[in-house]
Amino acid sequence: MDLSFRVEAHLRGTVTKLLLALTLLSLLPLSLFAQQHGGGEANLILPDLSKASFLGFDGRTFLMIGLVVSALGLMFGLVIYKQLQNMPVHSSMREISELIYETCKTYLTTQGKFLMILEIFIGAIILFYFGVLQHMEAFKVAIILFFSLVGIAGSYAVAWFGIRVNTFANSRTAFASLRGKPFPCYDIPLRAGMSIGMLLISVELMIMLIILLFIPGDYAGSCFIGFAIGESLGAAALRVAGGIFTKIADIGADLMKIVFKIKEDDVRNPGVIADCTGDNAGDSVGPSADGFETYGVTGVALISFILLAVRDPLVQVQLLVWIFTMRVMMVVASVGSYLINGMLAKAKYQNVDKMNFEAPLTTLVWLTSIISVALTYVVSALLIPNLGGDDSLWWKLSTVITCGTLAGAIIPELVKVFTSTESRHVREVVTSSREGGASLNILSGLVAGNFSAYWLGMSILALMTIAYHVSSMGMGSLMLAPAVFAFGLVAFGFLGMGPVTIAVDSYGPVTDNAQSVYELSMIETLPEIEKDLKKNFGFDVKFEAAKQHLEENDGAGNTFKATAKPVLIGTAVVGATTMIFSIIVMLTEGLKTELLSNLSILHPRPEGHVQHLPDGVLRDSCIRIL
Repeated sequence: MDLSFRVEAHLRGTVTKLLLALTLLSLLPLSLFAQQHGGGEANLILPDLSKASFLGFDGRTFLMIGLVVSALGLMFGLVIYKQLQNMPVHSSMREISELIYETCKTYLTTQGKFLMILEIFIGAIILFYFGVLQHMEAFKVAIILFFSLVGIAGSYAVAWFGIRVNTFANSRTAFASLRGKPFPCYDIPLRAGMSIGMLLISVELMIMLIILLFIPGDYAGSCFIGFAIGESLGAAALRVAGGIFTKIADIGADLMKIVFKIKEDDVRNPGVIADCTGDNAGDSVGPSADGFETYGVTGVALISFILLAVRDPLVQVQLLVWIFTMRVMMVVASVGSYLINGMLAKAKYQNVDKMNFEAPLTTLVWLTSIISVALTYVVSALLIPNLGGDDSLWWKLSTVITCGTLAGAIIPELVKVFTSTESRHVREVVTSSREGGASLNILSGLVAGNFSAYWLGMSILALMTIAYHVSSMGMGSLMLAPAVFAFGLVAFGFLGMGPVTIAVDSYGPVTDNAQSVYELSMIETLPEIEKDLKKNFGFDVKFEAAKQHLEENDGAGNTFKATAKPVLIGTAVVGATTMIFSIIVMLTEGLKTELLSNLSILHPRPEGHVQHLPDGVLRDSCIRIL
C-alpha cells in the first residue's frame, strides 16, 4: 500500500500538470510562437527590498539575519553529525552499518548518474525554449541552467547527508540498546533526524535568501525558476525511485523469509542489506529530497503570486520580507522546541526501564506547533502592524498561516489513529490476518487506509475553509484573489515545522535499521562478549531488554514515518493552487474580464474573437508546469 500510495500521488500530480499544460496549449494561437519576447516567471522583477523599514532596519538589511540563522542551522546539523559519528559502538555493529552505507552509496551514485542524464535533456529544453524561442540573452539562459544544477545538487546533497547520518545512527542505536534502557533508543534516532531536518531547511533557506538579497532584481526571476526546475527534477527522481526500490527490496527479503522459513533479519537472508538500504532510500532520501523541493517551490509560488497579484510595490516588499522572516522564525522555533522537549524527555525517561516511544515524539510535534503559532502572531505584530493602511491584517495573515501550522500537528494525530501500535485499527488488521488469512488482511488494511484518507482530507478542507473566510476580511483591498494567497499561506504553514517534520520521518529508517544491525552483528554469539563490553565500555549487557526496546521503537518509527507523507503531499497539493492561479494571472494580464473568457474550454469563443494574450506568457506557463 505504501508503494502504490507514493507512486499514485506522484503520477497523479504529473498527469494533472500535463493535462493543464495541454489545455493551455490548445488555447494558444499559432502566431504566438513567432513572437520575439517572452514573459512569465523568468522575467519577473523583484522590487527593491530597502524601500520598507522593519524595526528600524530596511528590508534588505533585516533579512541578513536570516542568513545568520541559516548558517547557525547548518552548523547545528553538522555538529550533531560529528556527535553521532563519535558515539561508542561495537566493531561488529559498525561493520554492518558501514556495509549498509556502502550499498547506499552504490544506490545514490547510480541515481546521480541518472539525474545528470535527465539534466542534459532538461538543459537542452531550457536552451531551446529560452534561447531560441524567446531570444533571451545568453547570460540569463546561463543563469537558469546554473541554478537548475544548484537545485539538483541541493536535493542530491541533502539526500546523501541523510544517508550518512542514518547509517551512523542505526549502529549507535543498536549498541546503546544493550544497556537495557529505552531512552537512548529514542534519543539517538531523533537526534539524527533533527540533524537532517535542520541542514535541509537551512540550506534551502540560505540559497533562496542569497537569490533574494544578492542577485539583481531583474535576474532573480531567472534564478528562482532555474532553482525550482532543478529541485523538482531531483525530488521527482529520488522520491519515486526510492519508493519503488524500498518495496522491491522489502518484498525480496520477505520472500526469502517465507520460502526458506528464516527470520527477516537472519544473517542467512541475502536480501536484508538491500532491505536496509531500501529503508533509507524510500524513507530518508525520498522525503528529504521531497521536502527540499516542496519547501522551495512553495516559496517560489508565493513570490510569483505577490509580484503578480499585489498592486502596491511597498506592500510587495512588506509581504516578501514578512514571509521570509516567518521562515527564519520557524527554524528558530523548531530548534527551541527540540531542545525543550529533549530536556523534558530526559528528565522523565532517562532512568526508566520501559517507555512509550511515541509519547515524546508527539510532545515534540505539538510543542513545536504551539511555539510556532505563538511566534507567528508576535513577529507579525512587530513586522507588519500596518499593511496597506490596514492595522488588522497582521493577525489575519497570522491566522491563515496558523491553519497550516496546526495541520502539521493535527495530521500526525489522525495518522496515529490508524497506524500506531496502540491503534484499534492496527489490532483489527492483526485479528483479520489471524482469523481470515491474506484476503481479509488486505481488505482490512484497505478499509483502514481509505478511512484515514477521508479524515485527513476533511481536516485539510476544514483548515482551508477557515483560511478562505479569513482572507475575505479585508485582504481583497491589497491583492487580486486573496483566497488563493491564503491557500498558499496554508501550504507555507504546513512546512512551518519543517525540521521537526523531517526529523520524525527520518526517525523510522534508523529504528528499522537498528533492529537489523543488532541481528546481523550476531553480537550475542560472540565469545566472551559480556566481559568485552564490561571491560571496554563499562556496562553490563542486557540482551533481552535490548531486543524488546528495539522492537517497540521500530513500531513507533513506522508510525511516524507515515505522518510526514501526508504533510508533504498536502503541501504540494495546496501550494499548487497558488502556482496555477499565478499562471492564470499572467495569462489574463491581471484577471482582465475580456481575457478570462479565453480560458474557458466549456464555452470557447468563436473563431476570430480570441483576445491577444501577453507575449510568450502562455508558453512560459506550459514549460513551468511541465
